[in-house]
Amino acid sequence: MGTVVPGRDEAVQGMLAGLLAESHLMPFELLPSRVADHAARAGFGDVRIYLGDLQRDVLRLLTGDGRDAAQGAPEDARELTVEGTVAGRAYMHGEIMAAGGARPGSYGWWVPLLDGTERLGVLHLTSATDDARVRRDMYALASLVAMLVVGHRDVSDSYARLARVKPMNVAAEMQWTLMPPRTYADGRVVVSAVMEPAYEVSGDAYDYATADDVVHLSMFDAMGHDTAAGLTANLAVGACRNRRRQGTRLPDLGNSIERVLLEQFGSSRYVTGVLADLNTATGMLTWTNHGHQPPILIRDGRWSTLLRCPPTHPMGTNLHLPTIVCHEQLQPGDRLVLYTDGITEARTADGREFGLSRFTDFLIRHHADHLPVPETLRRLMRAVLRHHDDHLRDDASILVCEWLGPGSHPPRAAPLAGIPGPCGQD
Repeated sequence: MGTVVPGRDEAVQGMLAGLLAESHLMPFELLPSRVADHAARAGFGDVRIYLGDLQRDVLRLLTGDGRDAAQGAPEDARELTVEGTVAGRAYMHGEIMAAGGARPGSYGWWVPLLDGTERLGVLHLTSATDDARVRRDMYALASLVAMLVVGHRDVSDSYARLARVKPMNVAAEMQWTLMPPRTYADGRVVVSAVMEPAYEVSGDAYDYATADDVVHLSMFDAMGHDTAAGLTANLAVGACRNRRRQGTRLPDLGNSIERVLLEQFGSSRYVTGVLADLNTATGMLTWTNHGHQPPILIRDGRWSTLLRCPPTHPMGTNLHLPTIVCHEQLQPGDRLVLYTDGITEARTADGREFGLSRFTDFLIRHHADHLPVPETLRRLMRAVLRHHDDHLRDDASILVCEWLGPGSHPPRAAPLAGIPGPCGQD
């Protein structure tokens, strides 16, 4: 364990400033060793970085050698399951947890790695003392490590290999590269999404973005279950972003996406979808339905309703049906759920559906348990996969947006327990 340096605040500032200064030209593979060296300046030892896999089932040790297993690390320390481990609890709930196995006279810890509200993994370390200041310093270090991981992951094949437990097809490679982070919060909303089968998803896609008081949300489901479906979904998301950023308003957005699809594919490929804008200052939700499943609204964590809106034709079919714009006034705490039919309509070999009722009941039950939205969705996908014997015949995607209310704002400081998001979210 590193030696405790006199002048705790100065040592911690030196740890953070030194690591930040090095980070500008630091390759991803050097992150574990450099974090450990700088953490020792503040008295932290046995520093290990674990990152979650794509499906958030396991936490894998980042070794710095570009491989999944650590050189010289004990076999049982290279990969930890999220379910049934202390490290997994820290990850699931976003809380600092005491870890066993520390040397006499020291304390072991699991600290969640959070980029804003996105769960990345956990940080293991030891300290000589246990007090509020040490926990604050651990959280500060974990926050900086999380930022460094995010800064490297989009250009690092080492990160991609570590996060995958099996090969990924080309369509899924495109989709995961295209999607925004699976979790986001800014004090006004919490947005979280999942897609399965994670390594073989093709035609599903989701998107979200903010502009002033408006949060845009969209869910797409392209025709087919192949690479061509992935190309179609990619083009739909790209067209949606392009036209939206050029000022196209929601009533015309679907038609603009359709024109791009028709230019590329004629009428041979199409995409269903829901396009929505949420005004976070007022709670007014505006949306259009393009041949897709209606959104679900969950209120008070106790009941749900389908948000009906007369649908127009799927984008790319060129049927010239009118687009109806619908509105719904949300209440603080309401959760909007967008999803694809792979969640509710896909059947097992003996004909059993997961079904809309089971889907909504699961969301309501886990909302009542006060679980973070991303953890609820992780558990929901495990239930869907179990129902289908771990073999989905169709893509299954969910996006949940919780509106926190008109007076909401980002928290000024993260709690020492390591739960920086609003309402205890991821």
